[in-house]
Amino acid sequence: MKIGVIGLGRMGRGIAGRVLGAGHDLAVYNRTSGKDADLVAAGARSVASIAQACERRDVVVTMLADDAALDAVALGAGGVRDSLPVGAIHMVMGTHGVGIVRALTAAHAAAGQTLVAAPVLGRPDAAASGQLGIVAAGPAEALQRCKPLFDVIGRRTFEAGASPDAATSIKLANNFMLGCAVQAMGEAYSLVRRFGVAPQVLHDVMTEGLFSAPAYKVYGKIMADEAYDNVGFTTRLALKDMSLVLAAGDMARVPLPSASLLRDRLLGAIAHGDAERDWAVLAREQARTAGLE
Repeated sequence: MKIGVIGLGRMGRGIAGRVLGAGHDLAVYNRTSGKDADLVAAGARSVASIAQACERRDVVVTMLADDAALDAVALGAGGVRDSLPVGAIHMVMGTHGVGIVRALTAAHAAAGQTLVAAPVLGRPDAAASGQLGIVAAGPAEALQRCKPLFDVIGRRTFEAGASPDAATSIKLANNFMLGCAVQAMGEAYSLVRRFGVAPQVLHDVMTEGLFSAPAYKVYGKIMADEAYDNVGFTTRLALKDMSLVLAAGDMARVPLPSASLLRDRLLGAIAHGDAERDWAVLAREQARTAGLE
């Protein structure tokens, strides 16, 4: 297949590497130059514009940080909508809001193209090793055409139906639940610290008992080690996601009180200078409120 990948942050580079390794014809574009050297050395073609990344492509993948970036790349002059061939697919793999996904669905349909929402579950190391979870939604024929990409990018694809915003809602709900787990762990660590218990002890009890799941093992370990500069997902991006969760709740008239609390905790962490640290730093923010730091 002829594939374009736009957005070469840590997740985008990992995804592009998997696509290239599977033998697909790959064109790559990133607004900031210099992030494609390894991919080009492995056989990808670096292009100078979004239009060139879309030229004669079957599927163009975007992995972008936020809705503003996606809107500019997809709907701006010379963007994906303007440049993608009729009949081609725009696969949105980043975490975005329901509103922008609905807008893109309509815009691509009007241009004779198809939008597939395929947000991913996992950190950059999972992207590089092809172990991401993928939540995909779009027309059945488009999902079938994308299957060769899903198979090399992820360990499992969860199909969510024909409407792309369904995948978006699942991804936002998943990140919301993960954020609640991160916040709860931070509170629990503060509690046991007040009783002289080392965080590693709670981590061992937690992950060898009822909470032996990746979220608790990965983020609990980061908290126990205070390894917040080992960044998989920044506090800044987590705040963006919680804002999207709350916006989706407003749209659907669903109260989300835990999301409101989580957003405020993230704002506090950012105010204390932790915007670019891993969002497990919420444990430190909780410790501050408990008078431990």
